[in-house]
Formats: sequence, structure tokens, C-alpha cells
Amino acid sequence: MRLSCKTILAGLSASLLWAAMAQAQSATPVPENAAFEVEQVFAGTCGFCHSDGGRAAGKGPQLMNSPRDDDYIRSRIKHGKQGAMPAFDGAFTDAQIDQMVKYIRALKPRDG
Repeated sequence: MRLSCKTILAGLSASLLWAAMAQAQSATPVPENAAFEVEQVFAGTCGFCHSDGGRAAGKGPQLMNSPRDDDYIRSRIKHGKQGAMPAFDGAFTDAQIDQMVKYIRALKPRDG
């Protein structure tokens, strides 16, 4: 059986996506007493799927100006969505997740 380059690349892309999601899911929890730089944490943890710091759609939806309410966003961060987004309940405290929701709500288009 002969595989096309497109098939091989699609399989590789899917493997890389799943590996990134698994790595994010098993992220080491950020200690509650450590400085929590939400923009940096978002870029390193969420930026793979939510482009431009959440300002644009990527593999995941644009978060800036989301019509979803805070409880929905908080729940999605904590519990994820099977096959689409990993759960971060063990990686972040409730207070840190609240900071992420606040960050998402404060997103504005970049100048320039």
C-alpha cells in the first residue's frame, strides 16, 4: 500500500496536535504562591490553539469578545472538551482560572 504525502502529513499533524494536548493536560500545576503571569501562562498553555493570545481563531476559537458567559469559560478551562480541549482542573487553582477568565474578557485588538 502506498501512502501519499498528504496522508502522511495529515497523520503527523494529528499526532503532533494530540501530543501537545496530552502535554498540556499533564502540565505541572503552578504553585498557588508562585507569581502567576496570566498572559505568559496563556501564551504557553493556550496559545497553541487560541491564536494571537486569544484574539484570533486558530485550532480553537477566538476568545476575544466571546459570547459565552464567564461560568461557561471557567467550566471549559477546568473540564475541557473531549477530543477538542484538555481539562486544566489539576493544573490551575480556581483563583488562577478566574484570572484567566478575566484576561480573556479584557482582550482587545492589538494596535497596528
